[in-house]
Amino acid sequence: MRLIAVAAAAALAASVPVVAAQREDSALTRLQARDRQLFAIGWRLATANAPYCEGAAPALGLSVLDAGGFGDPAAVRRQLGLSGDLAAGAVAPGSPANAAGLKGNDTLVAFGDTDLAARFPFRKPAWRRLIEVSAALDAAAAQGPVVLAYARGHEPPRSVTLAPVSACPSRFEVLDSGSRAMAEGTRVIFGRNFPGFDYPEAEFAAAVAHELAHNLLRHRARLKEAGRSLGNVRLTEREADRLMPWLLANAGWQPEAALGFMQRWGPRHDGGIFRNPNHEGWDERAEAIRAEVAKVAGVTATEGKADWARHFTRETLD
Repeated sequence: MRLIAVAAAAALAASVPVVAAQREDSALTRLQARDRQLFAIGWRLATANAPYCEGAAPALGLSVLDAGGFGDPAAVRRQLGLSGDLAAGAVAPGSPANAAGLKGNDTLVAFGDTDLAARFPFRKPAWRRLIEVSAALDAAAAQGPVVLAYARGHEPPRSVTLAPVSACPSRFEVLDSGSRAMAEGTRVIFGRNFPGFDYPEAEFAAAVAHELAHNLLRHRARLKEAGRSLGNVRLTEREADRLMPWLLANAGWQPEAALGFMQRWGPRHDGGIFRNPNHEGWDERAEAIRAEVAKVAGVTATEGKADWARHFTRETLD
């Protein structure tokens, strides 16, 4: 779960006019706000559904921001008050990182005996260090509690111990361009202009749940094995739609929000992602979701939880 830093759009050159610099500062602030919005919802979905997903792993609830990936790292460090390139991009509410007192834009100094600046110097391509640091933190969490040193502003570093909790395996990322949402097997990715960022929280959570469902149901692997025919792609989209209310219910949102999302999105975006050859019409998809919401209600009324590992019916690919 991390923030993608797109260098060109976020460059903060010290020599630009004050008005332009303020505009770029504001753009970075908005990007961070959307990253934290997505990260918080993704964390809630991933942890609440950990008992039912394959490959659940210990996680800290912390994303990583790398100022070195921006066009002007020094300007980004000044704007965000960082004493180094690597920082907390987002800290999920209720997460181990949150419980330990970490906040967004705290500079990450070390974990265990690993000095981050020394172990992970900047090198091209810029995104590589972000991947490596995130993977190293995941590996440390898999071994148990993580002792993390961080600095707030230019204060001396302090150390805290993070006790990881189980989460479904997916990262949540915001790109600095575009309006699409997609899943890539281990990542859920939203363009910063995705309209759902402005929807009611539960409906945006439904959009996140749809993309997370693709990863949890291993759709990329299934399509590779069965063939990426139009019919098979549509079935995986329908399956992701149908899993949305289960994921929402376990995370404390009303499962009906999945239907609300489709009814809000569909009529407005019928020529976009939800009206293309890979998807059924939004009204057909809404009916499939409506039927699944009723099933979720029945299961939760009986068992007190939405155990989709036992009760969710998979689509059969051709």
